[in-house]
Amino acid sequence: MNNRERVKEAKRIVVKVGTSTLTYDNGRINLTRIEKLTRILSDVMNSGKEVILVTSGAIGVGVSKLKLKEKPKTVREKQAVAAVGQCELMHIYSKFFGEYSHTVGQVLLTRDVVEDDHIRKNVCNTFETLIENNIIPIVNENDTVSIDEIENIVKFGDNDNLSAIVSKLVKADLLIILSDIDGFYNSDPRKNPDSMLIREIEEITDELEECCGGAGSNLGTGGMITKLTAARTATESGVDMVLANGEDPRIVLGILEGEEIGTLFVSNK
Repeated sequence: MNNRERVKEAKRIVVKVGTSTLTYDNGRINLTRIEKLTRILSDVMNSGKEVILVTSGAIGVGVSKLKLKEKPKTVREKQAVAAVGQCELMHIYSKFFGEYSHTVGQVLLTRDVVEDDHIRKNVCNTFETLIENNIIPIVNENDTVSIDEIENIVKFGDNDNLSAIVSKLVKADLLIILSDIDGFYNSDPRKNPDSMLIREIEEITDELEECCGGAGSNLGTGGMITKLTAARTATESGVDMVLANGEDPRIVLGILEGEEIGTLFVSNK
């Protein structure tokens, strides 16, 4: 069985969507894309697979909901906006998934989850119970409590790394990170028109890290280096990871059909 065939066999899948996937360039919510994503993931669930969704976007959605001209600058303002945005984001997900007869459950995580054995066990039990009852866990970092993602400190760092930690906690078979880039390139395609997409990566080397400029999109906090960190966390935990462009969420179906989409980071299974 080749590596893409193994992706087809994945039963438990973590899907991560970034702020750039959930919003337009002007910062407002892209309802068409979110609706399409929920329809696709509902269909994946209907096919007998298990889905966990890790979402960014609480601050972006909060900015949109409050009709602010720009993202706030101070941590306290960002946390307040995130509190509004998280409610709105869950409302949107609950509404759209509900239209396709699926129930969602919110899981907000902070860094102590992975550092404290007792808390980690409780979180794992919660995930398992939700999944057993066909409830889709929707995971975000608790921005109103944690400043890790807001300040982009390397703790969870951002939701790329959070999604890798979640895939490790739930013992997923596959992590799909939907971003605003087609996959992992040997140099920044925004700066170098001759850069090449690497289809499959079996080992994360120093050379690969040098390929990352670390440049992120305007609305999110994660650049390519965070994707590589997430890939390392996932693959070392036995989870295959695919990095692909989330512009059209139907790409998830192609990935799960074993098509050569995006970059596949092969796990150490």
